[in-house]
Amino acid sequence: MQRGFVVIDDTAMHRRLLEEAGRFAANSDAELILFSWITPEQFEEQLDALESVEETERTNYREFTAQEAAVRFGRRFAEETLGTLVDDVTYDVVGEVTEKDELGGTVLEVAEKHGCDHAFITGQKRSPTGKALFGDVTQRVILNFDGFVTTAME
Repeated sequence: MQRGFVVIDDTAMHRRLLEEAGRFAANSDAELILFSWITPEQFEEQLDALESVEETERTNYREFTAQEAAVRFGRRFAEETLGTLVDDVTYDVVGEVTEKDELGGTVLEVAEKHGCDHAFITGQKRSPTGKALFGDVTQRVILNFDGFVTTAME
């Protein structure tokens, strides 16, 4: 069975990419692994926001981990984005906590761990100098992923 790997984030471009991956999966009987990620700093911001809204202490969220937050986001994002395709697509959500500068390596590791043979990822248009200075997750995946890569450029 084919297995697609989709990196998701809450943007319109990622929604379009997931819709495309969903059509691919529905038409080829493939399974999708949806990869949702969060940085430790983003998780801390979420906890601060919850604390201020609910006026409770941070200790009440002790069992709620950053990885769980990433998975919950991924599930909600998939249900909203796949729409009518959701019944025709088999998918699982994998959540990871990673720093942004380590994202390319994390994407490759998780895709390999799950035996994915097709990656779906968005990218940004950058000059060669920008890629050298700031790195580029998309470029790293294209160069190092052992399978097909579908990209959508922002």
